Amino acid sequence: MSQINELLDGPSMNRALTRIAHEIIERNKGIDECILVGIKTRGAYLAKRLAERIEKIEGKPVRTGELDITLYRDDLSKKQDEPLVREVDIDYNVKEQKVVLVDDVLYTGRTVRAALDAIVDLGRPKQIQLAVLIDRGHRELPIRADYVGKNIPTSGAERIVVNLVEVDGQDLVTIHKAE
Repeated sequence: MSQINELLDGPSMNRALTRIAHEIIERNKGIDECILVGIKTRGAYLAKRLAERIEKIEGKPVRTGELDITLYRDDLSKKQDEPLVREVDIDYNVKEQKVVLVDDVLYTGRTVRAALDAIVDLGRPKQIQLAVLIDRGHRELPIRADYVGKNIPTSGAERIVVNLVEVDGQDLVTIHKAE
């Protein structure tokens, strides 16, 4: 894989997340009924960052949680033979709440579909919204993001790589193409 282009650096990523935080507050008329749920791994860190921004804007904390969708994937056999079982870390009842799922890259929609199944297993939310840092297109399911940091049209041969300080030591989004 060779790097083609840098899409977002740290400051650009911060601006995109700040904009998404404002959009979440505006659309939901505050955050009282909202729970931000990050899809592990990078989506969980992005959800925490959004929560920090929202708390600074609103002056009160927003509820957060993490979701591991490993067992809900419909392509599990392609990923690994033995699924890893991890706990869902959502300390709040999702019933009648607005759940904002957060992920790093929206591609085929299969990860989001799995996350929807996992959330509904916890209860019936009032609404489920989706926030993503990057939307790269190529949907296989009728899923769209409500909040997008950046739309990046890609080809099937390209790959988006999201690096976060918490995991990778730097904030950077790049696009790669197979050689």
